[in-house]
Amino acid sequence: MDALKVLIRITSKTAPGMSPVYSEAHVLIVLQLIGSSRGIGRQKLSKEIGVGEGTVRTLIRRLTREGLVESSRRGLTLTNLGREALADLLRFIEETELTNTEVTVGTHDYAVLVKQAANHIKSGVEQRDVALLAGAKGATTLMYDGERLYMPGIGLEPEKSTSKYLIERLKPENGDVIIIGSSDTIISAEIGAKSVALNLIKEINQQSR
Repeated sequence: MDALKVLIRITSKTAPGMSPVYSEAHVLIVLQLIGSSRGIGRQKLSKEIGVGEGTVRTLIRRLTREGLVESSRRGLTLTNLGREALADLLRFIEETELTNTEVTVGTHDYAVLVKQAANHIKSGVEQRDVALLAGAKGATTLMYDGERLYMPGIGLEPEKSTSKYLIERLKPENGDVIIIGSSDTIISAEIGAKSVALNLIKEINQQSR
């Protein structure tokens, strides 16, 4: 299945209604939360992703319609198709929360590695703008050349402790890119980073066709 197309359908406007107030990154995070639980409720999902319960109900209704999620007395769980979609999305990325870095602008940081995305990076400004549109305070782009992490264009490297942590946690390979979403809350930072990651994955898929 093409999980990215499913994300696009779930976040698209259905005439004559309004456009959903959640993003593709929200959908990915919800799938991850449901997939990592034995049953989770809408109220907890609402709290975890920082949106209202009405928005969560709409999102779950669409996920159910796509055959990705089912509900029981235990709560919400992924169907086999839902697990397949989530696995398809996660094969491109690795992720980790990040603390005590000097290269970002917010109080909370979340790092997402996108495999083999280096050819789709110019200056990093484009990635920052995607994160801003997603509600984060910004995003820092780091490229990996097989030996070091550095910012595109200027070649600046993050402090050694940050580089060491990211390399040990995310295990980048030559040509991989790490996006650090930054904001005042961890969920906003995560949404910013994953919005950038999903955008890069779309570009990689388009190039491979």
